[in-house]
Amino acid sequence: MNVREGTAHLWAALKEVKDPEFPISLVDMGLIYDIRRDGERVEVDLTFTAMGCPAMEFILQDVRERLAQEPDVSEVHINIVWSPPWTADRMTEEGREQMRMWGVVV
Repeated sequence: MNVREGTAHLWAALKEVKDPEFPISLVDMGLIYDIRRDGERVEVDLTFTAMGCPAMEFILQDVRERLAQEPDVSEVHINIVWSPPWTADRMTEEGREQMRMWGVVV
């Protein structure tokens, strides 16, 4: 997680956005690579666990909608990145614990 100055509340907001397949935040899944802001414009780098993820559009919409709720955000741009590729190593310890509760070993 790359928390730049002035983005901590944006990371916290995205921690509320859950993966549709598991009730784990995108942040804890390690899918959010970076958040940058320029005034009221926010740019998010995110990835998916697989290129053919069936939930891609849902996730993109959820990220846009959640960030748009922040009072200092008027524009959200999302970059889908594939490098470095996502691995379970990107997950937070909280995310790993939640996966274990679902019976998934990471």
